[in-house]
Formats: sequence, C-alpha cells, structure tokens
Amino acid sequence: MASTPEPARLVLASASTARAALLRAAGVEFIIDPADIDEAAIKQQYRAAGRDGMACAQALAAAKANTVSVRHPQALVVGADQILVAGAEWFDKPRDLTDAAVQLRRLRGRDHILATACCVYCGDTQLWQATAAPRLTMRRFGEEFLAGYIAAEGEAALGSVGAYRLEGRGVQLFARIEGDHFAILGLPLLALLDFLRRRGIVGE
Repeated sequence: MASTPEPARLVLASASTARAALLRAAGVEFIIDPADIDEAAIKQQYRAAGRDGMACAQALAAAKANTVSVRHPQALVVGADQILVAGAEWFDKPRDLTDAAVQLRRLRGRDHILATACCVYCGDTQLWQATAAPRLTMRRFGEEFLAGYIAAEGEAALGSVGAYRLEGRGVQLFARIEGDHFAILGLPLLALLDFLRRRGIVGE
C-alpha cells in the first residue's frame, strides 16, 4: 500500500518566480501554493484610509499567508508583498508593454521605495514578520534606450512592479541603489532564513 506523503513543512503563498528562486538558491525546501486574494480591494481600502505603502504591503502579505494557511494548517506559510512608492504614487505591475513604458517614463530620474513585507503564519496565527524599504534612483535614460529595453524585455517586463527585473537587464535603468538586494527582489531573505533556522526548517 502506498504511503501517505508527509504534509509540507514550508509553503510559499506566492506565484512570484523571483521569490521562489531566492528560496531555492538558498537550499530551502518548500512547496508553492499561491493565494487568491483581491489585492486591488485591499490597496483601495488602505489608500482611502490614508495608510502608507508599507502598511498596505504588510496587510497584503498577511492576507496571502493567512488564506493559504487554511489549506496547510500544520505548515509554516510564507506571505510576501511589495509596493513601489514614488512620492504619493503607488505602482502596480504594468498591464501591457505600453503601460510598462509609461511607468518607466514616470519613474525616470526619480527616487522610489520598494515597500517590502514578509510574514509567516501557522494556522490563523502570525508567528513572524519583517519589512524592508530599499531606495532606488532611476537614471535619466533616453527614449531610444527605453524603446530598446522594452523590446528586449518583452513580456518579462510585466512580471514586476516598475517594469524592471534588477537581476536582469533592468539594472541598466538605475543610477543608485540603496538597501537589501534580496528585498529588492521580493524577500527580506536573511531575516527569513534566521527565523526558519530558529524553527528548525533550515540547519543551524
């Protein structure tokens, strides 16, 4: 008789390939079970209440982890989210390549913050959370460079807020970057690994 597989010990409640790649590269064993939540409604609620981007990112990360933890009650469930904040504007993932170009023009020559939040739930209890706020400055690139960038990135530009992947060609958009590299990619990884060590998920 076939044995019943053991329940997952760690679940990533995200469809982000970048977050999964960070955990995989660090040697962490996990399964992926993306949350299906109404992110737009939560963002609208937080904007209407005058809350900042980091508070909203924390709420989104918690909603994802809490939703998925119902399906994996014995596991540690990692939720994460990131909001790009430039001045008073919040940026979402671009809808298409035209929208990506519009976003990049609005960010060109400006500073922005990547409000990054991560938390871990077990059942309906939040066990841990961390935030990071890397600051990035886009250089004043020209229209010819922008057109070439959009053409080269294609659909990949639609997978992240701000229409860039810092681990790829997107690094050419920047003049200065301050803060945790892993947080820029979507996870405050060192803090998360420290928590997972204390819980016995990764080795000491």
